[in-house]
Amino acid sequence: MDATAVEQYLTSLQAKICAALQEIDGGQTFATESWDRPEGGGGISRVLAGGGVIEKGGVNFSHVVGAGMPASATQHRPELAGRSFRAMGVSLVIHPRNPHAPTSHANVRMFMAEKPDEEPVWWMGGGFDLTPYYGYEEDAIHWHETAKAACDPFGEDIYPRLKKWCDDYFYLPHRQEPRGVGGLFYDDLNEWGFEQTFAFMQSVGDGFLKAYTPILERRKDTPWNEAQRQWQLYRRGRYVEFNLVHDRGTLFGLQTNGRTEAILMSLPPLVRWEYGYRPEAGTPEATLMSDFLRPRDWLGLETAAGAQ
Repeated sequence: MDATAVEQYLTSLQAKICAALQEIDGGQTFATESWDRPEGGGGISRVLAGGGVIEKGGVNFSHVVGAGMPASATQHRPELAGRSFRAMGVSLVIHPRNPHAPTSHANVRMFMAEKPDEEPVWWMGGGFDLTPYYGYEEDAIHWHETAKAACDPFGEDIYPRLKKWCDDYFYLPHRQEPRGVGGLFYDDLNEWGFEQTFAFMQSVGDGFLKAYTPILERRKDTPWNEAQRQWQLYRRGRYVEFNLVHDRGTLFGLQTNGRTEAILMSLPPLVRWEYGYRPEAGTPEATLMSDFLRPRDWLGLETAAGAQ
């Protein structure tokens, strides 16, 4: 197991993603801040704020170590309680300014639980998902086609399994609605062995820009009005609710005394809540809710399988 190779990949991925998004924005640049964690480790936070295309975007790299496993990490692995840990990853959230351009999220990470005189227990996780405010089928299909392409070299069953996992994970039970149109999500992956699991991490990490930049380029200049902006801010509230109430990564960062500014960089700069709001039937806003914010076979794989 080569943790150094993983760290080198993650820092290069952070730099590549920032360079590509900065070029699309065409104005603002990512501010960079390195930070140290008192208990061990640190990271590099890169944030772009107030851009013409990207209203707020953050791409974080972190590599933290600790003497005791946090509760969020042992919830599904209670046998690892009391071990020291090492966690490294890249996590990003991009909130575009244009309401027609979707918010995107991605992360790839590796976790190690260590104990003297024993081999470390390690696993990897990650994925990427898309949260539109206005539904465009071509965007959702492209997003899922790229997700499938990242998975296909590792088995034809991988995309359907991780697509469902993403649909299940990015779900707000208190609202009874998905956060967006899904993508990929996986965790606790180690049964393939280190080399193949690391290769899969790279396929997912490298797939993010292939999935997102064509959509952002396509939607960044779409005309919009104030009513559409208000809808975007209202729907951003759901994003905030999920990240603060349900997201395991947020809980892990806070429970390990991580850098709060970096952990919460995923939150949008502007957001609003409105009591009991429902979009009018037949509007694009209502169509988002009825046709896009539900688990859906975007690539027609179930239909094709049923026809065989």
